[in-house]
Amino acid sequence: MNLRTAKIISLSLTVLGVFVALQGASFSWFNNHQGYAPAQPINFSHRVHAGDNQIPCLYCHAAAATSKAAGVPAASICMNCHSQTRKDSPEVQKIARAVAENKPIEWVRIHDLPDHVAFNHSRHIAAEIKCQQCHGPVETMDRVAQFETLSMGMCINCHRTHRVVTLDAAGRPQVAQEATRARLLASTDCAVCHH
Repeated sequence: MNLRTAKIISLSLTVLGVFVALQGASFSWFNNHQGYAPAQPINFSHRVHAGDNQIPCLYCHAAAATSKAAGVPAASICMNCHSQTRKDSPEVQKIARAVAENKPIEWVRIHDLPDHVAFNHSRHIAAEIKCQQCHGPVETMDRVAQFETLSMGMCINCHRTHRVVTLDAAGRPQVAQEATRARLLASTDCAVCHH
């Protein structure tokens, strides 16, 4: 590569870098799926289930309390109630058919962080962070939409402003009644989410 080509490449990268830096918040559209609300294979209403019937989030998304992922409930969880109620609904019949055929329901993922982000639902549940903090007022949504940007800035702002987290003897976040006196602020260290 000759000197002139190197200068052109260097200048181009500098101009691109300045452009990106000056964009600030307006450049946040990259990987921002706020408002994304895809049609699902089952017309499921969180407003009816979590809102009107006040079914707790962890009844269906039990894995959120014990693992990184909240997971989608197995169709058999739906049938705990729907084997008795609204059995004739076409949507409930789709669920019953999936259970009878032992086939998973192919839900479309809505909240999807980049692969380089390590997010752990169980830590946030243990710290008593409400699901609505990140997922918005799901109990009012007929079709779930991504409510927040789920950007790094959103997470860091929450970690900076959120209350102190109480730890158990092993250093894991715990609900207050099960905790020791060890406390720390939610970390903003890069390695907490990027490892």
